[in-house]
Amino acid sequence: MRGTAEDPLLAAAMDTAIAASVAVHGTTSPNPPVGCVVLDAAGEQVGVGATQPPGGPHAEVVALGAAGDRARGGTAVVTLEPCAHQGRTPPCTGALLAAGVARVVYAVSDPNEQAAGGAERLRAAGVEVLAGVRAEAVRRGPLRAWLHWARTGTPHVTWKFAASLDGRVAAADGTSRWISSAASRAEVHQLRRRVDAIVVGRNTVLVDDPQLTAREPDGTPLDRQPLRVVVGTGAIPGDRKVFDDAAPTLWLRTRDPRAVLAELAARDAVDVLLEGGPRLAGAFLAAGGVHRVLAYLAPTLLGAGPAALADAGVSTIAEALRCEVEDVTLSGGDIRVSAVPTPR
Repeated sequence: MRGTAEDPLLAAAMDTAIAASVAVHGTTSPNPPVGCVVLDAAGEQVGVGATQPPGGPHAEVVALGAAGDRARGGTAVVTLEPCAHQGRTPPCTGALLAAGVARVVYAVSDPNEQAAGGAERLRAAGVEVLAGVRAEAVRRGPLRAWLHWARTGTPHVTWKFAASLDGRVAAADGTSRWISSAASRAEVHQLRRRVDAIVVGRNTVLVDDPQLTAREPDGTPLDRQPLRVVVGTGAIPGDRKVFDDAAPTLWLRTRDPRAVLAELAARDAVDVLLEGGPRLAGAFLAAGGVHRVLAYLAPTLLGAGPAALADAGVSTIAEALRCEVEDVTLSGGDIRVSAVPTPR
């Protein structure tokens, strides 16, 4: 069985691997949420696997276990280059070679210097290796945050906000429930379930009193809760919802985004959701601490009220923080925009 990066069979297998990685996104940090599909020598799918929580087997081992002897002479399709180092678990390259696969196909290379080199080891052992299949879908999908983490050693931050079409996050009297649609809110709760931490400022806790948990539309807690992080100095009443026992909470008595990210990095928080108000968002953007913007724009006009973003260090149009739009789609009746800030 031969093929190229554009081979429909390999692309379909990679899409299945991506779906498997999406299913475990949020459960593997600080390890990457990798997906793997094993095809037998005839091209039939015989095993699917995804990375297990830290200390558990990697995606390739899970998929090979499901495939059994049918993996011999077949193809392993993986979202990330198989690792070549001994960590908590043995290197995946060894498992692939022991299973007798003839070819390994992966989407993106491993930027981690310790784990890299898997492709070279496989080729040296006579295994055919093909890279780049559905690479962009993987980079912008469940491996987005981990790839950033592996390259920089710092968490990947998505600034999420909901606003009216004219950019207001609340009306003139401060009311904001609900600007976004029920569908958008449900989507955000699923996003919360997948991230490692949610960050808000002290003022948001005082004014809005959010619980910052991941919940079903009926209020039932989802099966995974992120770390709740409150940023800011000054007193906060102990009866605020963010201090309940529904999820762990970390109060960082600082206003420095870099200090926040350093502390979260020390806690192995790979994927972070910034849900704070306009001032906190502005501070993170000014510090270069936002790596994706996720905006939910409701078909509503308010005309007054607080804007989504406060001072972000921009005083003239030439200093504007430009973004590359990745995706625009509908979420319920809202417009969801995903964009990545471009380097200055």
